Amino acid sequence: MPHTKSRQAQKSKDKTSPYSPCSHEELYQEACQVIPGGVNSPVRACQAVGAVPRFVKRGLGSRIYDENGVEYIDLVCSWGPLIFGHRPPSVAKAVSAALDFGSTFGAPTIAETTLAKLICRHMPSVEMVRLVSSGTEAAMSAIRLARGATNRDRIIKFNGCYHGHADSLLVAAGSGLATFSLPGSLGVPKALANLTITCPYNDPESLTEIFRQIGHEVAAVIVEPIAGNMGVVPPKPGFLETAQNLCREYGALLIFDEVITGFRVGLGGAQGFYGLKPDLTVLGKVIGGGLPLAAFGGRRDLMELLAPLGGVYQAGTLSGNPLAVAAGIATIERLEEEKGLYGRLDFMSSRLAEGLTELAKTKGLPSCVNRVGSMSTLFFTEGPVYDFDSASRSDTWLYGAWYRAMLKEGVWLPPSQFETMFVSAGFLFDEIDIILDRAENALATL
Repeated sequence: MPHTKSRQAQKSKDKTSPYSPCSHEELYQEACQVIPGGVNSPVRACQAVGAVPRFVKRGLGSRIYDENGVEYIDLVCSWGPLIFGHRPPSVAKAVSAALDFGSTFGAPTIAETTLAKLICRHMPSVEMVRLVSSGTEAAMSAIRLARGATNRDRIIKFNGCYHGHADSLLVAAGSGLATFSLPGSLGVPKALANLTITCPYNDPESLTEIFRQIGHEVAAVIVEPIAGNMGVVPPKPGFLETAQNLCREYGALLIFDEVITGFRVGLGGAQGFYGLKPDLTVLGKVIGGGLPLAAFGGRRDLMELLAPLGGVYQAGTLSGNPLAVAAGIATIERLEEEKGLYGRLDFMSSRLAEGLTELAKTKGLPSCVNRVGSMSTLFFTEGPVYDFDSASRSDTWLYGAWYRAMLKEGVWLPPSQFETMFVSAGFLFDEIDIILDRAENALATL
């Protein structure tokens, strides 16, 4: 059996070596014996790109190292949280200091208040905030709060926007105007899916028509203000403003899912970037500094509907975990201190996007690069990409070939066409040129 072979190989390992002597295929097969699909989050299986997942041993700065000791420049950054790269000293020191006092208490700590104040200080719409452990939990709780506040059941989401795997939010990308969605997963009751209406992203006319039909039944509209889960897709001018105005007109709540964009595109997130104030905001990734932490927050009158003050129940054993909170505080405080950081990230990301655009054009490959701040995606399609349908026209086989070629060049990309590349402050300026040189080599093989 694969796991037996792996253990036998392990016995013969040089004990002075920090790396595994096993191939990634062997490690993956062993994982598959005890973990469904060998991974704890589906995209990590690399099935969409025709690759065997690499097992990572460690990370430092802009680099990660797999179990065989191979080094990669990391453009995934753990899917966005690592805005300072791997193991930034300030965050590591904060987590170590917190651990000296304990890992979890199930009781309030002053640090939770400190982090909550930092979030409220920078997010324009957030007057109160509740800390949780994952983006899925935060989005699910924000939806429950919106339903409790409005006494309505229906919600609107947008095709291609992902808000975690809670039942009410995990629906297939719909196509018909104001039609009910089908469950996007086995195990999702149709009755719950029927309460979620999908609408094309960046289509204010369709959204307006949905509200005209059933606006007084809608509890909330939830949207990624900058989509990052169909690849990077920025909002068209007027799209988010239309959503905000419709919610106010019909008494629904507007929820910004800023799990990716919060503190990533700026201290004020996408809402600060675009000058908008949603009713509720979902946060994650950067606010945990690389540890599991998320949050949802918004207007005081809404947040005071949560237990123990109000009748909307939400709880969590590890909510406000001291280690994650310490990492989050250290991260946000450093973001406050480094005034030119976002400009530097924007410059590096712009250089990467422009370079990839030119390289793909030179090679005669269909391509479109979307970028906002330190987030970008190279779509293998002529473009433009402005919604899920246009993103879906990408050549996913070509992306998979590019992924595998870049992996051989030592560049770690998202293992899906419909994800986001991130640059971090762990990058040196010349590393962008190194990536582009390697990308040229990789594209030449396609």
